[in-house]
Formats: sequence, C-alpha cells, structure tokens
Amino acid sequence: MKATGVVRRIDDLGRVVIPKEIRRTLRIKEGDPLEIFTDREGQVILKKYSPIGELSEFAVGYAETLSKTTGHIACITDKDSIIAVSGGSKKEFLEKDISKELEQLMDDKEVYTSKDNSDISIPITKDDNQERKYNSQVVYPIISNGDTIGTVILLSKEASTKMNETEKKVAQSAATFLGSQMEI
Repeated sequence: MKATGVVRRIDDLGRVVIPKEIRRTLRIKEGDPLEIFTDREGQVILKKYSPIGELSEFAVGYAETLSKTTGHIACITDKDSIIAVSGGSKKEFLEKDISKELEQLMDDKEVYTSKDNSDISIPITKDDNQERKYNSQVVYPIISNGDTIGTVILLSKEASTKMNETEKKVAQSAATFLGSQMEI
C-alpha cells in the first residue's frame, strides 16, 4: 500500500472526504460506488466497485464465444478497463484503462459502429494515441438498471472487414444479456 501523506478527519456523520487529486487519479466521480474492506491490522481499504467485475469469469467465456462466432476481436469492459478479451492480444487489451472517447460513449449510452473502412475508429484504450488500429468496430453499451456499466466491443484489423447488422445484433445481444445478469 502506498502512503499519500493526506490526513482527513471523520465528520459527525461518519464521512471522510477523498481528496480531489486521488479521485481524479482513480477516476472516481460523484455517485460512483466504492467497496469497503478491512484487514486484521485495522486498515480500511476503499476500492472502486465494478458491478460487471463480479462477472469477470463469465465475461471471459462470453468474449471467447463472441470471438469464435464472429471471427473478430471481442472485448468486454467495465467503466474503467477491459476485463475480458478474446481473438486478440491480451497484452494489448486486458486490464488496460479505457480511452476518454470510449468513456464518453458509455456516458452517452451510445452505440458506435464504424460504417466502412473510411470511418475513423475510436481509440479503445488510453494507449491507442488516436492512431488508426482498427478498420472496423462495433461498441455496444452494457446497461443495467438504467446505468451503463461497461461495453461489448467487436474489432477487426483486417482491411477488407466491415461491421454489418449481424455484428451489431451480436454485440447488442451480448450487452443485453450481460446487463440482465447484473439485475438478477
């Protein structure tokens, strides 16, 4: 564990303010859920809660099925990072922070499809640096109880590949199913 040097007092309602710098670094926004852990030494640990993270094993299997079915790279994200990938380099995607553009799509609950190879693909991870890595992609938000909790992404690097209605429907079906699993 890393010490920050910041000391805060608990108010009369039992609240503690998390410093703005830490919230910004950890991408914690107003309304974000936090998990609370304690250990034997009396430490209290706050961790950003990822509802879809509870389904991570399931998400890995689902990504593998999507990739085998479509022949494309399949990624499943929570609101912060890629939690499952199949058909592509795990080193390139897995546990990487998502891009601002992908985060904005989630905030807007927007479906994105690059319609043909002339469209600019959106960066998926922060490391993408706006370079064109994918010739076609479908991004579908996973919505649970009215909130976006992640995305299902299908990607292709092949120049001749275009995403069509079939890929959109497959991504939509996967996102709807994953979202419904969180509501149970």
